[in-house]
Amino acid sequence: MSAMDRPLEGLLVLSLEQAVAAPYCSSRLADAGARVIKIERAEGDFARGYDRAANGLATYFVWLNRGKQSLVCDLKQPDGAALLHRILARADVFIQNLAPGAAERAGFGSAMLRERHEKLITVDISGYGDSGDYAGMKAYDLLVQAESGLASITGHPAGPGRVGVSACDIACGMTAHAGVLEALIARGRTGKGRGLAVSLFDGMADWMTVPLLYWEGTGKAPPRMGLAHPSVCPYGAFATREGLVLISIQNEREWVDFCAKFLDEPDLPKQPAYASNVARVANRAAVDAHIATAFARLTRAEAAAKLRAANTAYGFVNEVADFARHPALRRQPVATEAGTIELVAPPVVWRDGERAFGAVPAIGEHSAAIRAEFAA
Repeated sequence: MSAMDRPLEGLLVLSLEQAVAAPYCSSRLADAGARVIKIERAEGDFARGYDRAANGLATYFVWLNRGKQSLVCDLKQPDGAALLHRILARADVFIQNLAPGAAERAGFGSAMLRERHEKLITVDISGYGDSGDYAGMKAYDLLVQAESGLASITGHPAGPGRVGVSACDIACGMTAHAGVLEALIARGRTGKGRGLAVSLFDGMADWMTVPLLYWEGTGKAPPRMGLAHPSVCPYGAFATREGLVLISIQNEREWVDFCAKFLDEPDLPKQPAYASNVARVANRAAVDAHIATAFARLTRAEAAAKLRAANTAYGFVNEVADFARHPALRRQPVATEAGTIELVAPPVVWRDGERAFGAVPAIGEHSAAIRAEFAA
């Protein structure tokens, strides 16, 4: 691969990481060519034990630890700590998401490390930041979904729901990755590293900006709508003879086309209850019931054909099994100790060719080689 294919080649990242948020960040650095040394306990990152669904390996671990080197090291032992400090003397980025205060107690506080290594970029990932009443609290994804208010606006009107993927972890990891890239650009101009702190709560708080502003402006939180939209109608799921289809009408022009070409009722928008989005939201039950009658007569294919003819935005409410064979799904192989596994390809498509994934390491696979390379 060329330097353009691996723009971070030559950079060394040391990551005291576990679970999801920090490994997400470092995996993207590894994809771009950085050398990522992942520090693990003797039993390994606890994410290795989440499940055994990927050829006997954990799905999260396979997804987020490709292309890394695994070093088993006890930083509480003098020789282990000394080894990590020798690696840090050559490192460009240091990432940690240990329990609150653990890295500093072990002698790996980010401020101290940056004083010692001027070019080092440090990334501290936490649950709720490093100040305030919540700073010392352990935080996992679902807990932060609840604390941030995300669960309160997710799910069915009957009660709050969990977003079915680790949204807070991923938001944090994505934000940390972007921050590292910005810090690397800044270092290229100034020659100095930077300290970054990213929390799961802050990552999701950013995503929660619109519900927060809505509540502050109206005194009401956006209601839980299931597969519907609180302020647009029609925007929701309707049953065909072969499953659910979700439609989205974003403006009056689309509504007129939908009525004329899908419902075969070109005069419907002239009726007061159907004349504007505000009117339709106020009469949502009647509007949705009227539309549901039309969908109920159609097969999936018939509904798709009519929706395309009406230029209506739509999508079928797929199961994971449907997603697995979706025509838009891109896959990419990764090598593991349990054989090759097909991961979802990265979202960015490089027009000059795909980047290959590095292998997923076994526990301590690179320990001996790294210890020899960074011997005292």
